[in-house]
Amino acid sequence: MVVFIKLRFSFGDVVKAPHLPPGPWKLPVIGNLHQLNTGLPHRRLRELAQQHGPLMHLQLGETYFTVVSSPELAHEFLKAHDLNFASRPFLPSADIIFYNSRDIGYVAYGDYWKQMRKICALQLLSAKRVKSLRRVREEEIARLNTSSLTMRPAAAVNLSQMLISLSNAVTLRAAFGGKMLRKQDEAILPVLQQILKAAGGLGLADIFPSSKFVRLVSGLERKLKTLHETADGILEGIIAEHVARRMENQGLPFPFTNVEVKAVILDIFLAGSDSSSVTVEWAMSQLMNNPHTMEKAQKEVRQVFDKTGKVDEEGVDELVYLKSVVKETFRLHPAAPLLLPREAQEAVVIHGHLIPAKTRFADSSVEFMGLDFQFIPFGAGRRICPGIQYGLAVIDLLLANLLYHFDWKLPDGIEPEGLDMSETFGATVRRKNPLYLIPIPYHRTTA
Repeated sequence: MVVFIKLRFSFGDVVKAPHLPPGPWKLPVIGNLHQLNTGLPHRRLRELAQQHGPLMHLQLGETYFTVVSSPELAHEFLKAHDLNFASRPFLPSADIIFYNSRDIGYVAYGDYWKQMRKICALQLLSAKRVKSLRRVREEEIARLNTSSLTMRPAAAVNLSQMLISLSNAVTLRAAFGGKMLRKQDEAILPVLQQILKAAGGLGLADIFPSSKFVRLVSGLERKLKTLHETADGILEGIIAEHVARRMENQGLPFPFTNVEVKAVILDIFLAGSDSSSVTVEWAMSQLMNNPHTMEKAQKEVRQVFDKTGKVDEEGVDELVYLKSVVKETFRLHPAAPLLLPREAQEAVVIHGHLIPAKTRFADSSVEFMGLDFQFIPFGAGRRICPGIQYGLAVIDLLLANLLYHFDWKLPDGIEPEGLDMSETFGATVRRKNPLYLIPIPYHRTTA
């Protein structure tokens, strides 16, 4: 569990806060940046927290962070003081991508966020809406049976890329409707992948938010603006045909404009689609790394679906062991180990340490719905991810299909214990190298 709390300061300021949490030594200007550059940031934070305690103070550029690394303290921030930490800080990269942060994820806490959240909870991502999209998920994921997985016997396939494409296809149809995907809808996908790659990680512009010079020399702002303009043009075309004609102002003080629609669409794709594919990718990696677990999971899946030869969501509800595999994957490989940062609206003292106003925090990821603070891959409190049910439905169904329809082998020369499990840090934590596996179609026996 890692929680960031961030406080921006000017270079000439002196922070007189004797009760700030302990932390590692700092360098002028850059603070503790050099201590995060020696490895993956989420792993380095864990190592530093082991040295300095579960409530740790860091300086990154012109910002202060407090890192929380225990479930008890996470409960304090995310539950006991949830309202105080319900807002978001200003991040230049998010401001560019999400139309001045007019989305759900990065917008500051207030009336606008409440209305946007209400619309998502009651209309876009409600349990009823998720259930109504069952056919879309089943149809798109069933395409595995006619994909390249079955066309090249005994050939290794890039499963990582296939999972990205499949998750994107499911999200596209869920977002825009229709009985099939269209080329003009799919045009947004490569742009979104470039945005994820460019904006992931600890960007200099976000830790020096007041410095125009840093934004200029880093080149990130210019790159994001170019990508944003490309995405905006594609989204305008999609909205004109798929979305704008459906949107009606129902008396809410914040009706959806095209800007809000585009910001929410970007939220759905950048958060939902990418995290689903990452989770299934890591689940398959762990199963290949543990053949006994793979055998047990496949046995359960095939016992349930051999009756019909087809995987559906009704049967997925019976897969107790598979759901345990997914839960363990969340524990070992949360898609976003550092959740979106939050900002303190007022100063507060927690466990004897001062958390100043405007301080920011972001937590990483047993119960994964935001109730057990040892394990919160979707966050907790007011800013918990609104797409939990949708994301879980995609993950469970996709993994069940992979395990039912195919047996899996590692490419020649690779043993389970030798499978590379290296990570790369970004907007989500993916495998450093794509997962290549050999699919062997499964043929059920009939009486």
